[in-house]
Amino acid sequence: MFTRRQTLALLAAAGAIPVLASCGPNASTGGGGGGEDSGTVRIYWWGGDLRQTMTEEALELFGAQNAEITVEPEYSEWTGYWDKLATQTAGGDMPDLLQMDEAYIDSYGARGSLLDLESLGEALDLSAMDAKVLDTGRLADGTLVGAPLGIGIFSVGVNLDLLEASGQELPDDTTWTWEELRKTAAAISEWGADQGVTGLDVFGQGAAELGAWARQSGQQLFPREDETAVDAETITSFLEYAKSLIDEGATPGVDAQIEDVGAGVEQGLFGTGKSVFHLQFHTQVQTFASASGAAMTLLRLPARTSGDHQMVNKASMYWSIAATSAAPESAGILMDFLLTDPEAAKALRLERGVTAFPEVQSAIEGDLDEIERICLDFARDLQAEVSPAPLVTPADAVGFGEEFTRISQEYYFGSKDAQATAQEILTVLEGMQPSQ
Repeated sequence: MFTRRQTLALLAAAGAIPVLASCGPNASTGGGGGGEDSGTVRIYWWGGDLRQTMTEEALELFGAQNAEITVEPEYSEWTGYWDKLATQTAGGDMPDLLQMDEAYIDSYGARGSLLDLESLGEALDLSAMDAKVLDTGRLADGTLVGAPLGIGIFSVGVNLDLLEASGQELPDDTTWTWEELRKTAAAISEWGADQGVTGLDVFGQGAAELGAWARQSGQQLFPREDETAVDAETITSFLEYAKSLIDEGATPGVDAQIEDVGAGVEQGLFGTGKSVFHLQFHTQVQTFASASGAAMTLLRLPARTSGDHQMVNKASMYWSIAATSAAPESAGILMDFLLTDPEAAKALRLERGVTAFPEVQSAIEGDLDEIERICLDFARDLQAEVSPAPLVTPADAVGFGEEFTRISQEYYFGSKDAQATAQEILTVLEGMQPSQ
């Protein structure tokens, strides 16, 4: 299995990036096809059996209404998706319409592999999408290379059954702080020690957690020109807080946390009903609720300063079109259908995230189950307060999450002090900043 860095290295080594640079994200409709739209769209996505079934149902609906467009579906599990896409791109055989992830969109988009979606005209109408969500698909220069399929909001999942059994109250998430989370989680862990129950399962090794901590400190991991870069002091405070969770029993030790992450979503502590709190992108709570059988809800992130949560929209994933596509208009028509058609939305539900089209939300809400409604309502409620979305992960920074996890673990295991660890993390970040 390739790492993210190896996947992008394959692209560069095969010469795909220089070849595609002439197409550019601002390429005109027609991409590398050079002639009339071929009318055949290869669509490629990652996901499991449920996503495959839902997507194929939506594609059947599309085919019934658009007989002149031939759709050729391809799909992979996440672990094989990116190396296959890199190989296809390097060989000049990139799919027409493809799922794209936030961590890769700059890598493919800024190097010219993805079409400017705003060049498609009437074939693709994204005007009804919330602008705060749509903008998450733009490169640093403003070029729109990804249409968000849905949004995910980094938040706290709560096992309500365990919380009630522990005797702790549900926090007021409009005011709660990280200190309140620590105290509540520690009290739950003390109550549940003989049952193998912990207050919070994992914290301190994920880049999304550090990103949220930085935003609440008025900083960004990857700042725009008008934003402030995260500094060593903020990173140090994050590491020290995470260590305090371990020391006070609010979370398991770092070795147990590593084991929990390795166990996977359904077999980890939260998925098996052994943890009350879990940080995740909010629609993931559907999987956890199904796996555990517990009643669950969602809360805002705790804040460093009460009330200042700095919640943001993250595209759960995107639809993008290859700059070399021989069928860009047909791909745009298919993308438009998958994003905006009410019947397609009913087939796809919220499995890929909460749609950012208000009319589509209204069309499907009556068909959603209880946990899906919780996800939809949470996303709706937060739109009035979300902060501007951070810059998409720069091309040179796709490996930051892995590096951050490795370096932070050295501190939690006692190999380094917090200040030295923070400086090492900062040095890595500085080397991954986008070129100005």
